[in-house]
Amino acid sequence: MLTELSSYLDTFIAAADEGSFSAAARRLGLTPAAVSKSVGQLEARLGVRLFQRSTRSLALTTDGERLYAQVRRPWSEIGDALTDLRQGAGKPAGTLKVSLAHTVGREYFVPMMGEFVRRYPDVVPDLYFDNRQVDLIAEGFDVAIGGGIELTDALVARQLATLRIVLVASPAYLQAHPAPAEPLELARHCGLLRRQLSSGRLAPWTLKNESGQEMLASPRPVLVADDPEALARAASDGMGIAMLPLAHVLPLLERGALRRVLPDWYADALPLSIYYSSRKLVPAKVRVFVDYILEEFRASGHAARFRQG
Repeated sequence: MLTELSSYLDTFIAAADEGSFSAAARRLGLTPAAVSKSVGQLEARLGVRLFQRSTRSLALTTDGERLYAQVRRPWSEIGDALTDLRQGAGKPAGTLKVSLAHTVGREYFVPMMGEFVRRYPDVVPDLYFDNRQVDLIAEGFDVAIGGGIELTDALVARQLATLRIVLVASPAYLQAHPAPAEPLELARHCGLLRRQLSSGRLAPWTLKNESGQEMLASPRPVLVADDPEALARAASDGMGIAMLPLAHVLPLLERGALRRVLPDWYADALPLSIYYSSRKLVPAKVRVFVDYILEEFRASGHAARFRQG
């Protein structure tokens, strides 16, 4: 009975995590029909419907959401404990679910994965690329790398770098539109504006310099987007001036596709951090990954590059 219940919960949680029987089946190495059957058997045993099903979507019912919230974290902890026992006490092993922003993840953290998997061959990093702020606990992530995730008693944040936000434009744009000499002159320029994911509002261009001056700039909006990578691409295509974290635009600056505008003026972003659960028994796979990323990020010199003026 316990074995059956364990199997039912595995499939239920995977289906809830993925929002799809097919995706859950791929994750578990089963067929979609087997996942659907297992979830159906759990529903029959509990006497409630856990999912609303249609040909195009799968959504948790109110009862399903309540069960998922109650079992997701403890079931993950039980799985981690059993994996540690099977693999040897404290030996890092298992799938490690990691959330990363697109550009930052691809440019700076994916290159670190090769050495990590060589050191810890029984750990499989499962990378999810997304520019939103994830709910680490509710969505079942082991680790998230980013900025601005709300800290609660359930989370720990280890800072990787402070981030400077800078103004950038393409050489072609600056050739056609002479670079501004001070922030007030940005009013005559085309602005590529960022919509904040948390509020839906446009992020203000509040700039400061090392002398302590602070100014609010108001460029003429020509494009709005909620994705910094899209804005960086639009800037490199000559559409206007964008204000973005240095981490997102460094590769384009180094290739010459973008140039700094008003290099003495900048803004500060929330720190880039690595987040994980604050539970007392941190799984070995999480512990070694966090330590490895902190060590490699310091050694790489990225922290200094993200802060450079």
